[in-house]
Order: sequence, then structure tokens, then C-alpha cells
Amino acid sequence: MTSIVLKGPRVVLADREIAATSLLITDGRISKIGPEIPATGAIEIELAHTTLFPGFIDMHIHGANGVDIMDAGPSDLIDMSKFLASEGVTAWVPTFVPASDEIYDRAVKVISNAVETERGAAARILGIHYEGPFVNTVQCGALHKDYFRTYQAPADLDSLPIPRTGIKMTTMSPEIEGGIELVGALKEKGWIISIGHTRADVDMLDRAFNAGARHMTHFMNAMAPLHHRDPGPIGWGMSREGVSCDIIADGIHLDPFVLKLLLKIKGSGALSLISDAIAAAGKGDGEYQIWGETISVRNSRTSNSHGSIAGSVITLLNAVKMMRSLGVSDVDIARMASSNPARVLGIDNECGSIEEGKRADLVAIDEDSQVKLTIVGGEVAFRG
Repeated sequence: MTSIVLKGPRVVLADREIAATSLLITDGRISKIGPEIPATGAIEIELAHTTLFPGFIDMHIHGANGVDIMDAGPSDLIDMSKFLASEGVTAWVPTFVPASDEIYDRAVKVISNAVETERGAAARILGIHYEGPFVNTVQCGALHKDYFRTYQAPADLDSLPIPRTGIKMTTMSPEIEGGIELVGALKEKGWIISIGHTRADVDMLDRAFNAGARHMTHFMNAMAPLHHRDPGPIGWGMSREGVSCDIIADGIHLDPFVLKLLLKIKGSGALSLISDAIAAAGKGDGEYQIWGETISVRNSRTSNSHGSIAGSVITLLNAVKMMRSLGVSDVDIARMASSNPARVLGIDNECGSIEEGKRADLVAIDEDSQVKLTIVGGEVAFRG
């Protein structure tokens, strides 16, 4: 593998920024960070006037650029991974909506092959994320509740197909029938458990925490609202130590004021950015056939036939731009877009931050927050 020297970017580390330095990539890893790195035998890429972030990691995404992962073929996933790389995403977790067993089976087979195939010239596919089917019908949002399930051990979990290798994540509601038992079963089988689409009370949420749930999905969306006599999932999530939350920072799912409020309450160390993007992301306004229905996009807001928001049409790059516009530091943004998702997914030992020895998953953006370079595993995946 060819060595690469990145010259002159401002580098965002885990706790600080370094102005106008250099970075050496060898064998797909970050081998040296410093002001003077000779380019002997290496490809030299000039990145003056850019900011180098760890590659963005999207752990909740249903589709983009016309591709819906529920019915995508192998070439569709490649195309989507290349599109995401152009938006600074170096790794992502395809996310299912509740569907039939047949649709699940087909999608998992395609994704299993993609997980096992390393593609340096595109964003990595890490595994699967089931949003549902074990969620509350009252908080269905845009999910089709015809496919929702309750839990009876062990068959109801064993019936869900999973990749041969890779990450297994699910969004679930602990208050469904058998919900706490489900959390324990998921934990025992190595799933990452996120609480969402829920109306659980504080006691139920504490029980879920003790059973192994440590994260919350698109926080504040598809949850019972905060009330001063009934704090519910929002009050619990804001105050519970050891619980992280992911957020859709598009200015639609959450008002910019609320984004700043959550950052003040939870801190950048407990928040992750997600896109929750659907196939219409990157395609502009219009009407799209997605999940068996027509979803309209107007002024970047999605809407299904019931008037509910049906996912987003942003990428993590758009979320990064939103947080930058609110005055959030690049160090905090790198935590939310990269290192925190890596920690939630259990891969922070290999990626998610710019450190010597870690995978060279990197994105350089210019002063207008446009992607100039994306590197995945030490290979150039996009150059703008």
C-alpha cells in the first residue's frame, strides 16, 4: 500500500487542534503526526487551508442518493458507499425499518457480503442496525407498525437474521411486552442496544439501563414529550449518567436552540450525530416511493401520507455544518461525528479519532465546510 503525506492541514485531535501540521499514512494507518515529515517515497497531498477531521461515522442511515438499503443490491451499496465518502463519511451502519421476514432475509444477505468485502475506495459498511421491530406502536413515527413485535424468549430474537460478521445494533422500546427480558437477551448475544420509539417511564428506563441499554436513538424524536410531572424518556435521557444519545442535527427534527440546549446539558462527550437519511437524501425536493409509500420532500423536510416526518435528507456533513453554524468547536464536532459513534459501536480502539496507530479514516474540509479529501483505510476514496 502506498504511503501518503498530508501537508499543512489544521488537524483536529481528541482534545485540541494543531495548526498547519503534517500527517503520514503508512499501510493504512496513521504512522506519524508532526510539523516536518519528509515525503520520501510517499504521495504528497497539499491540504493548506483545510481542517482534517477523523472520518465521520453514521450509525443510523436508511439510504441516500436514490438507494434504499432495504432493497439494495451489491452495486447499489457500492454506489451509496462512494456517495457517502464524498460527504466525508468513512463508515456507516445500514439501518432497517420494520419489514417482513423475506425483506429482512434478502437485505441481510446482501449486507453480509458487503461487510466482509473491504473497499478502500468507499465508506466501510460495518454491520446492521434494526430500528424496530420491538418498539411502541404509539410512538411509531414513520415506521410501519404492522410489522412491530413483542418479545417472547428466545424465538422472537433468534428469528431476526444477522450478518455473519460485523456490528449488530437495534433500537427498541423497553416497555413492550417482554422488553426488559429482550434487553438482557440482546446484551448476552452481543447486540448494541439503543432505546427509541418509546413512552417508557423513568423506572422502566432504569431497569433497561441495569439490563444493558446505554444509548438512545434520535433523541427527543419519536418519544413521549417531557412533562414536569412525567419526565419520561426525554427527562431521563438528559439527566441519566452513563447514557449517550444520538441526534438529527438538521434544524427540522430538532430546533437549533434545542441542539445548543442538549449540548449544554449532555456535553459533547455524550452526543452522537446521525443522519437518519432515506433514499431521497442527495436527490433534492420531490416525491419518492420509499417503504411502500410516497414520501414527499419539500424544503429539505420529509413527510409521509400521514404528515409525519419520515427520516431526513441530510448527510453527516450537513449535520457538521449545522453544528459549526451554532459556534460549536471542531473538537466537539469531531467527538459527535466520529469518536462517540465509534465508542457506541465498540470500534473506538481502531478508528474515530486522529491518533498514531489508528486506521487512516480521515476527511479534510475547506473553509466553507466542503469536502476536499476523504481517506478510508489509507486509500483516497474522494478528492474534491
